[in-house]
Order: sequence, then C-alpha cells, then structure tokens
Amino acid sequence: MRSLPIGVPKLMVSTLASGDVRKWVGDKDILMLNSIVDIAGINRISRQILLSAAAAMAGMVLHRGAALSDDKPLVAATMFGVTTPCVQRARQVLEAAGYEVLVFHATGNGGRAMESLIRDGLIAGVLDITTTELADELVGGVLSAGPQRLTAAAECGVPQVVSVGATDMVNFWAPETIPEKFRGRKFHRHNQSVTLMRTTADETAKLGREMASKVAASTGPAAILLPLQGVSAIDRAGESFDDAAARQALFNNIRQHHGNVELIELDHHINDDAFAATAARKLIELMQ
Repeated sequence: MRSLPIGVPKLMVSTLASGDVRKWVGDKDILMLNSIVDIAGINRISRQILLSAAAAMAGMVLHRGAALSDDKPLVAATMFGVTTPCVQRARQVLEAAGYEVLVFHATGNGGRAMESLIRDGLIAGVLDITTTELADELVGGVLSAGPQRLTAAAECGVPQVVSVGATDMVNFWAPETIPEKFRGRKFHRHNQSVTLMRTTADETAKLGREMASKVAASTGPAAILLPLQGVSAIDRAGESFDDAAARQALFNNIRQHHGNVELIELDHHINDDAFAATAARKLIELMQ
C-alpha cells in the first residue's frame, strides 16, 4: 500500500489498528480500521466492520451496513497465529452445535475487547485457548491486555474453558526495540515487525499460579485444559521454543493452585484436533 501514490484509496482492516500504527502507515494516506474481533469467519461483529470498510472504500460515507440479527448464543474465543489450528477446529465444533463464535486476536486490544463484551452480558461462554497476553503483562511485552485479563468470566459467572495457548512467548516489535535487559534470551522472529521471546521456567511458574488462581475464583462453571505436548506451534519437539522445564513449571503451578475448578490434562499438543474438540465439547457441556 505504501508503494501506491497518495490519493489512491487504501484501507486496511486489522486487529492492530487501535495501537501504534506508524510502522505500517508511514507517510502515506492509509486508513486502518480496527476489526475488533479476529478475521476468522463472518459473525455479527465482523460482518458490521467489513460492511463499513466496503462502504468507506466505495466512498459511500453515509452508508451504514446493518448487522443482521442472530439468535444464536455467542461464544468468545482467543486466538494467536501459533494457536490458529486449535481455535479453528474448536470453532467448527461449536458452530455445529448451534453457537456463533467471535474470535479475538490475543494482541492486548483483543483481550480487552473480549473482557468488555463479557462484562456487558453479551457472551454465553468463553473458550480462552490463548492466554498469552498474561505473559506480556507479567514480563513486559508489547501486547498486554492489562492486569484484569482473565477476570471477567470468573466474576460474571460466565462458563469458561481456559488453556495455556502461547504462554511460551512474550511479544516485542522488531529486534532493535527489545529492551537491553532481555539480551541473551531465546528469540524467534515471527515476521518483520514481531519478535517473540521464550518465557523461562520461573516466568511460566508465575503464570501458572496467576492463571489458576484467577480461574479458581470463578463464580460460574469453569475448566482448565492442559496440552502436555506443547502450548504453541513453536513449542513442540524439534521446534524453536521447545522447553520441557518451562512447560512443567507452568503445569505444576496450575495443578497446585486450581482449587475446585476441573483440571483436564491431555497428552496432546494444543493444535491437535483431539485437544481442540475436547475443549469445545467441554465448553458446550458447561454452557448446558
């Protein structure tokens, strides 16, 4: 888009549009529209956003596309690139059971938007597969959703299934933006703009305690699912963030602090179909 002349219409719908967009917009006339939910299928929110984007591109500034009404119960799910296969499969199971699924990209803004909709009483169930924003809040990454992340469903009594997706990573922008104190850590270049840092066993231990304690405070039905073979696409045997000690520190602290909440341990990777299907069916069970 930046290679096109000024005046040529340019519109980008993105989950990152509510943050610092300078690195994408630069000095060109690029319009960025916040998608609110992840671009993962059509639902009552993404439908409205995409209709507005189409109207804006066409120049019909007075047009407002009306979101179609739908009586299906809404389920909120969290996704990252490294947990996409899991969430996509779980979404299929939920939709087949008659639910409409809103997928939130776990980029800080996504988690905050989801928590807000839960508190507004719009969400029937939460499939919180990807809790990576907690790692950014703990360690100091750029995609934190704040200290209230993973509290809305617990406080509002909304059924929730929680997992540990992408807690193996903390997010930063390009390598030169990473604070000096993290030099020497293990990194993975996700793309030109995003660099991932592997969480340590000490950090995952703290994450496990925090996650388990927050879910244990649930006033409604809840369950925690652990994928024993890895928590992201790059946390599995042979991949760059494979770290058995960090996984065990995470799992052991969840085991110690989950209280009366059901804990389900599966000998699967988080992106295995069996794990995704189990998570979706457990949420359906809790909602019913």
